[in-house]
Amino acid sequence: MLPREELLKGVENREVAARAIDLADKAVKTWEVVSTDFLSPPELAEIQRMFGRLTEVHLSAWGGYPQAERQRMAIARSDLPLDSSQVAVAAIEIAGNFLFDPANHRDFLGAMLGTGIVREKTGDIIVLGERGAQAIVVPEMVDFLSTQLTQVRSVPVKTQGIELSELKVKEPKKKELTTVEASLRLDAIASAGFGMSRSKMADLIDGGDVRVNWKEITQASYQVKTGDLIAIRGKGRLEVGEVAVTKKDRYRVGLTRFM
Repeated sequence: MLPREELLKGVENREVAARAIDLADKAVKTWEVVSTDFLSPPELAEIQRMFGRLTEVHLSAWGGYPQAERQRMAIARSDLPLDSSQVAVAAIEIAGNFLFDPANHRDFLGAMLGTGIVREKTGDIIVLGERGAQAIVVPEMVDFLSTQLTQVRSVPVKTQGIELSELKVKEPKKKELTTVEASLRLDAIASAGFGMSRSKMADLIDGGDVRVNWKEITQASYQVKTGDLIAIRGKGRLEVGEVAVTKKDRYRVGLTRFM
Protein backbone atom coordinates (compact mmCIF):
# COMPACT_ATOMS: atom_id res chain seq x y z
CA MET A 1 0.00 0.00 0.00
CA LEU A 2 1.21 3.49 -0.84
CA PRO A 3 1.53 6.05 2.02
CA ARG A 4 -1.89 7.61 1.30
CA GLU A 5 -2.16 10.18 4.10
CA GLU A 6 1.42 11.31 3.64
CA LEU A 7 0.89 11.79 -0.09
CA LEU A 8 -2.30 13.79 0.47
CA LYS A 9 -0.69 16.30 2.84
CA GLY A 10 -1.05 19.80 1.45
CA VAL A 11 -2.82 18.58 -1.70
CA GLU A 12 -5.36 21.02 -3.14
CA ASN A 13 -7.43 18.60 -5.26
CA ARG A 14 -7.79 15.90 -2.62
CA GLU A 15 -10.62 13.94 -4.18
CA VAL A 16 -8.88 13.65 -7.56
CA ALA A 17 -5.55 12.86 -5.89
CA ALA A 18 -7.15 10.16 -3.70
CA ARG A 19 -8.60 8.43 -6.78
CA ALA A 20 -5.16 8.53 -8.41
CA ILE A 21 -3.60 6.91 -5.33
CA ASP A 22 -6.24 4.15 -5.47
CA LEU A 23 -5.34 3.54 -9.12
CA ALA A 24 -1.63 3.52 -8.30
CA ASP A 25 -2.23 0.93 -5.57
CA LYS A 26 -4.04 -1.19 -8.15
CA ALA A 27 -1.17 -0.80 -10.62
CA VAL A 28 1.36 -1.96 -8.01
CA LYS A 29 -0.72 -4.97 -6.94
CA THR A 30 -1.89 -6.20 -10.36
CA TRP A 31 1.10 -5.26 -12.56
CA GLU A 32 -1.41 -3.55 -14.91
CA VAL A 33 -1.18 -0.15 -16.55
CA VAL A 34 -4.12 1.91 -15.25
CA SER A 35 -5.39 5.32 -16.37
CA THR A 36 -7.14 8.23 -14.71
CA ASP A 37 -9.98 10.10 -16.36
CA PHE A 38 -9.12 13.45 -17.97
CA LEU A 39 -7.41 15.86 -15.60
CA SER A 40 -7.13 19.65 -15.76
CA PRO A 41 -3.62 21.19 -15.89
CA PRO A 42 -3.58 22.01 -12.13
CA GLU A 43 -4.71 18.47 -11.29
CA LEU A 44 -2.09 16.97 -13.61
CA ALA A 45 0.70 19.05 -12.10
CA GLU A 46 -0.35 18.23 -8.55
CA ILE A 47 -0.48 14.48 -9.22
CA GLN A 48 2.92 14.60 -10.93
CA ARG A 49 4.37 16.41 -7.91
CA MET A 50 2.68 13.98 -5.51
CA PHE A 51 3.95 10.82 -7.23
CA GLY A 52 7.36 12.37 -7.87
CA ARG A 53 8.27 11.39 -4.30
CA LEU A 54 7.67 7.69 -4.97
CA THR A 55 9.90 5.05 -6.51
CA GLU A 56 7.19 2.38 -6.82
CA VAL A 57 5.32 3.88 -9.79
CA HIS A 58 5.87 6.09 -12.83
CA LEU A 59 3.50 8.15 -14.96
CA SER A 60 2.77 9.10 -18.56
CA ALA A 61 0.23 11.75 -19.61
CA TRP A 62 -1.45 12.24 -22.99
CA GLY A 63 -4.43 14.22 -24.23
CA GLY A 64 -4.61 13.33 -27.93
CA TYR A 65 -2.16 15.92 -29.30
CA PRO A 66 1.04 17.54 -28.00
CA GLN A 67 -0.46 20.83 -26.75
CA ALA A 68 -3.54 19.29 -25.12
CA GLU A 69 -4.49 20.94 -21.83
CA ARG A 70 -6.68 18.19 -20.41
CA GLN A 71 -4.92 14.84 -20.31
CA ARG A 72 -5.29 11.35 -18.93
CA MET A 73 -2.54 9.95 -16.76
CA ALA A 74 -1.35 6.36 -17.13
CA ILE A 75 0.20 4.82 -14.01
CA ALA A 76 2.35 1.69 -13.87
CA ARG A 77 4.88 -0.01 -11.67
CA SER A 78 8.33 1.51 -12.12
CA ASP A 79 9.71 -1.74 -13.49
CA LEU A 80 7.19 -1.86 -16.35
CA PRO A 81 7.63 0.06 -19.64
CA LEU A 82 5.26 3.00 -20.01
CA ASP A 83 4.70 5.68 -22.66
CA SER A 84 1.91 7.88 -24.02
CA SER A 85 0.75 5.21 -26.48
CA GLN A 86 -0.67 3.33 -23.49
CA VAL A 87 -2.99 6.23 -22.59
CA ALA A 88 -6.34 5.47 -24.24
CA VAL A 89 -7.99 8.54 -25.80
CA ALA A 90 -10.28 8.95 -28.80
CA ALA A 91 -11.59 11.81 -30.94
CA ILE A 92 -15.03 12.76 -32.21
CA GLU A 93 -16.22 15.25 -34.80
CA ILE A 94 -19.33 17.32 -34.11
CA ALA A 95 -20.35 18.55 -37.57
CA GLY A 96 -23.09 21.07 -38.36
CA ASN A 97 -23.76 24.39 -40.06
CA PHE A 98 -23.12 27.09 -37.44
CA LEU A 99 -23.01 29.98 -39.91
CA PHE A 100 -26.19 31.60 -38.56
CA ASP A 101 -25.98 30.41 -34.94
CA PRO A 102 -22.28 30.41 -33.93
CA ALA A 103 -21.29 28.15 -31.05
CA ASN A 104 -18.33 28.51 -28.70
CA HIS A 105 -16.38 26.12 -26.49
CA ARG A 106 -18.91 26.40 -23.68
CA ASP A 107 -21.80 25.57 -26.04
CA PHE A 108 -20.15 22.37 -27.28
CA LEU A 109 -19.13 21.32 -23.77
CA GLY A 110 -22.64 22.02 -22.48
CA ALA A 111 -24.20 19.93 -25.24
CA MET A 112 -21.84 17.04 -24.47
CA LEU A 113 -22.55 17.18 -20.75
CA GLY A 114 -26.25 17.48 -21.56
CA THR A 115 -26.18 13.90 -22.84
CA GLY A 116 -25.44 12.76 -19.30
CA ILE A 117 -21.68 12.23 -19.37
CA VAL A 118 -19.43 13.83 -16.76
CA ARG A 119 -16.67 16.38 -17.40
CA GLU A 120 -13.94 13.91 -16.46
CA LYS A 121 -14.75 11.82 -19.56
CA THR A 122 -13.98 14.73 -21.91
CA GLY A 123 -10.65 16.25 -22.86
CA ASP A 124 -9.99 19.31 -25.01
CA ILE A 125 -12.55 20.71 -27.44
CA ILE A 126 -11.31 22.26 -30.69
CA VAL A 127 -13.85 24.71 -32.11
CA LEU A 128 -13.84 24.86 -35.93
CA GLY A 129 -16.00 27.94 -36.44
CA GLU A 130 -19.07 27.51 -38.65
CA ARG A 131 -18.25 23.83 -39.32
CA GLY A 132 -18.62 22.61 -35.74
CA ALA A 133 -15.96 21.18 -33.44
CA GLN A 134 -13.78 18.22 -32.57
CA ALA A 135 -13.38 16.81 -29.09
CA ILE A 136 -11.17 14.35 -27.23
CA VAL A 137 -13.00 11.79 -25.08
CA VAL A 138 -12.42 8.46 -23.38
CA PRO A 139 -12.83 5.72 -26.03
CA GLU A 140 -15.93 4.19 -24.44
CA MET A 141 -17.85 7.45 -24.98
CA VAL A 142 -17.51 7.54 -28.78
CA ASP A 143 -20.45 5.29 -29.64
CA PHE A 144 -22.65 6.86 -26.95
CA LEU A 145 -22.03 10.43 -28.15
CA SER A 146 -22.47 9.35 -31.79
CA THR A 147 -26.11 8.53 -31.02
CA GLN A 148 -26.90 10.98 -28.21
CA LEU A 149 -25.22 14.22 -29.27
CA THR A 150 -27.54 15.43 -32.03
CA GLN A 151 -27.87 19.19 -31.38
CA VAL A 152 -25.72 22.12 -30.24
CA ARG A 153 -27.61 25.34 -29.59
CA SER A 154 -30.28 25.34 -32.33
CA VAL A 155 -28.09 23.48 -34.84
CA PRO A 156 -28.57 19.79 -35.69
CA VAL A 157 -25.23 17.99 -35.64
CA LYS A 158 -23.79 14.68 -36.74
CA THR A 159 -21.36 13.23 -34.23
CA GLN A 160 -18.93 10.49 -35.20
CA GLY A 161 -15.57 9.07 -34.23
CA ILE A 162 -12.47 10.20 -36.13
CA GLU A 163 -8.78 9.35 -36.00
CA LEU A 164 -6.53 11.48 -33.80
CA SER A 165 -4.54 12.30 -36.95
CA GLU A 166 -7.62 14.14 -38.27
CA LEU A 167 -7.60 16.71 -35.46
CA LYS A 168 -7.32 20.27 -36.80
CA VAL A 169 -5.08 21.74 -34.11
CA LYS A 170 -3.69 25.25 -34.51
CA GLU A 171 -0.26 26.12 -33.15
CA PRO A 172 -0.65 28.48 -30.18
CA LYS A 173 0.15 32.14 -30.84
CA LYS A 174 3.18 33.25 -28.88
CA LYS A 175 5.26 36.36 -28.38
CA GLU A 176 8.94 36.41 -27.36
CA LEU A 177 10.19 39.27 -25.22
CA THR A 178 13.02 40.21 -22.87
CA THR A 179 12.86 42.22 -19.66
CA VAL A 180 15.51 43.50 -17.25
CA GLU A 181 14.41 43.51 -13.60
CA ALA A 182 15.98 44.16 -10.20
CA SER A 183 14.70 40.80 -8.90
CA LEU A 184 12.99 37.58 -9.96
CA ARG A 185 9.87 38.34 -7.93
CA LEU A 186 6.69 36.96 -9.40
CA ASP A 187 4.96 40.35 -9.53
CA ALA A 188 7.90 41.91 -11.40
CA ILE A 189 8.33 39.18 -14.00
CA ALA A 190 4.62 38.61 -14.56
CA SER A 191 3.79 42.32 -14.89
CA ALA A 192 6.50 42.67 -17.54
CA GLY A 193 5.36 39.57 -19.42
CA PHE A 194 1.66 40.39 -19.39
CA GLY A 195 2.14 44.12 -19.95
CA MET A 196 0.34 45.42 -16.89
CA SER A 197 1.24 47.49 -13.85
CA ARG A 198 3.02 45.94 -10.90
CA SER A 199 0.19 46.98 -8.55
CA LYS A 200 -2.46 45.37 -10.78
CA MET A 201 -0.40 42.17 -10.91
CA ALA A 202 -0.02 42.20 -7.13
CA ASP A 203 -3.81 42.43 -6.82
CA LEU A 204 -4.25 39.42 -9.14
CA ILE A 205 -1.71 37.41 -7.15
CA ASP A 206 -3.33 38.35 -3.86
CA GLY A 207 -6.75 37.41 -5.28
CA GLY A 208 -5.66 33.87 -6.13
CA ASP A 209 -5.78 34.37 -9.91
CA VAL A 210 -2.13 33.50 -10.57
CA ARG A 211 -0.57 30.03 -10.72
CA VAL A 212 3.06 29.02 -11.15
CA ASN A 213 3.46 25.54 -12.64
CA TRP A 214 -0.30 25.23 -12.02
CA LYS A 215 0.05 25.79 -8.27
CA GLU A 216 -1.73 28.82 -6.82
CA ILE A 217 0.75 31.39 -5.53
CA THR A 218 -0.48 34.28 -3.39
CA GLN A 219 2.86 35.88 -2.48
CA ALA A 220 3.99 38.64 -4.84
CA SER A 221 7.57 38.11 -3.62
CA TYR A 222 7.65 34.48 -4.80
CA GLN A 223 10.91 33.88 -6.73
CA VAL A 224 10.48 32.47 -10.25
CA LYS A 225 13.13 30.55 -12.19
CA THR A 226 13.92 29.31 -15.70
CA GLY A 227 11.27 26.88 -16.92
CA ASP A 228 8.47 28.16 -14.71
CA LEU A 229 5.05 28.55 -16.30
CA ILE A 230 2.98 31.47 -15.02
CA ALA A 231 -0.75 31.34 -15.75
CA ILE A 232 -3.30 34.05 -15.05
CA ARG A 233 -6.98 33.23 -15.20
CA GLY A 234 -8.42 34.61 -18.45
CA LYS A 235 -5.15 36.17 -19.64
CA GLY A 236 -3.05 33.26 -20.92
CA ARG A 237 0.34 31.92 -19.92
CA LEU A 238 3.91 33.04 -19.66
CA GLU A 239 7.00 30.82 -19.74
CA VAL A 240 10.18 32.00 -18.04
CA GLY A 241 13.18 31.41 -20.29
CA GLU A 242 16.89 32.01 -19.82
CA VAL A 243 17.92 34.21 -16.90
CA ALA A 244 21.23 36.13 -17.04
CA VAL A 245 22.79 38.60 -14.60
CA THR A 246 23.86 41.95 -16.10
CA LYS A 247 26.96 43.97 -15.19
CA LYS A 248 24.77 46.08 -12.93
CA ASP A 249 23.57 42.98 -11.06
CA ARG A 250 20.11 43.06 -12.57
CA TYR A 251 18.32 40.12 -14.16
CA ARG A 252 17.82 39.87 -17.91
CA VAL A 253 14.94 37.42 -18.41
CA GLY A 254 13.70 35.89 -21.65
CA LEU A 255 9.95 35.36 -21.68
CA THR A 256 7.49 33.61 -23.99
CA ARG A 257 3.88 34.68 -23.75
CA PHE A 258 1.23 32.28 -25.06
CA MET A 259 -1.91 34.11 -26.17
